Amino acid sequence: MPCTTILIGKKATYDGSTIVARNEDSPSGEFCAKRLEVMKPEDQPRLYKSVLSHVEIPLPEDPMQYTYLPNSDTVEGIWGAYGVNEKNVSMTATETLTTNARVAGADPLVVYKKAQDDQPEVKGGIGEEDLVTLVLPYITSAREGVRRLGSLLETYGTYEMNGIAFQDEQEIWWLETIGGHNWIAKRVPDNEYVVMPNQLGIDCFDLEDAYGEEKNHMCSRTLRTLIEEYHLDLRMDPEEEFNPRDAFGSHDDSDHVYNTPRAWAMLRYFNPRTFSWDGPDAEYRPEDDDLPWSLVPEKKITVEEVKWVLSNHYQGTPYDVYGKRNKEAGMYRAIGVNRNNALGLVQIRPYMPESLKAIQWLAVGSNVFNAMIPVYPHVDKMPEYLSKAYVKPTTESFYWANRIIGALADAHYHENQSNIERYQAAVDRKVYALVNKFDREFLDKKPEDEKAFFEAANQEISDFTEEKTTEVLDKVLFTSSSLMKNGFSRSDS
Repeated sequence: MPCTTILIGKKATYDGSTIVARNEDSPSGEFCAKRLEVMKPEDQPRLYKSVLSHVEIPLPEDPMQYTYLPNSDTVEGIWGAYGVNEKNVSMTATETLTTNARVAGADPLVVYKKAQDDQPEVKGGIGEEDLVTLVLPYITSAREGVRRLGSLLETYGTYEMNGIAFQDEQEIWWLETIGGHNWIAKRVPDNEYVVMPNQLGIDCFDLEDAYGEEKNHMCSRTLRTLIEEYHLDLRMDPEEEFNPRDAFGSHDDSDHVYNTPRAWAMLRYFNPRTFSWDGPDAEYRPEDDDLPWSLVPEKKITVEEVKWVLSNHYQGTPYDVYGKRNKEAGMYRAIGVNRNNALGLVQIRPYMPESLKAIQWLAVGSNVFNAMIPVYPHVDKMPEYLSKAYVKPTTESFYWANRIIGALADAHYHENQSNIERYQAAVDRKVYALVNKFDREFLDKKPEDEKAFFEAANQEISDFTEEKTTEVLDKVLFTSSSLMKNGFSRSDS
């Protein structure tokens, strides 16, 4: 999937939480309806078969319950996207990454081939369709997530290059696949944040740690052999830090239009004074190949800032896609695009009891025009407005209502801007107040039935969101209808 990810260590967030957030975007020319669901242990498959690659994988008999964000139409599989399990461990899977021909030739992807003529079917490896289902129900820490997925990759291979984040209350790990069977993973520094825009991103890696203590680095056991045998190490000086981005990544012309500008926009927002970002003397430009993978932010990062940056359309720069007179407007692929399926953010709060640690935030449709809301994940069901599998447009679905709002508002962006801003501000204020209320109620008097308590809380959040979303749809529809090209000022009255 063409996606954008941000990972924020616990010392870089406003409240000491770990935060992982990702936009799941559809490929060009496609739109994919999403829904937020709960997978119960009895419904988790014991023998998993991939729809796309036909690979079959036996699964353990003791899965945990977990949330996930599947496609409403499962004709191409589940595509669980992101979720949280019973142990307050999350994963987001996945962000499609780029690579180079040397890596692709050294460790080819494991691609499905149909049976034809006298040749039998060749099953493919695992991919984005499969990963949440295969990993999240069986891990009790972020490190365990890396190890389980790494083992699956080494055993079954993959048919695509992907980046996957694992998160618990203490750590965040980022895993990048290297060719068909190899992988690297790096722990996000506690006081830093990471930006990932569809490119293989890790820019320094300690192979000695990965083959030793695994304190901050892990990798496949065959990676070092792969590097040496196929001459993938591009360092002039072997004493320098190993740079996976140079060895395994890509630096194509298309990267400079589609990928690196998104990283530049995020880094520029969180570190506006650390470097010079603009003008002919800028230290970093939108098309630079050496943008930092991680930085210490200039101030601690909030949830609403993550939503803003994952909605970014280069506002405040000459590249703003809604710029009225800028000749550079629209020259780079924005983060907030029409093809945003969903924004999934998980906040794990170390200062709360186990049942309250995880908050799962969700926005659907184009992020420029939507609002992000929280839910408590430790429930047996989600509100129907968020979870029902509607594959056709309807205002009874959070996803579809936001898709309609975005399509209507985009055509008359500046006239609808105040409608959207007021909607987003109203939802932001209210959902924070609701989370504070429900947290206090739980802490003041622990409910006998925790799941019933959280389900009622989620329903109240959903009901408010539906009311406000319907209101803004009405306003945007009126504004855009009034500006239709076939409008005429004279009426019959």
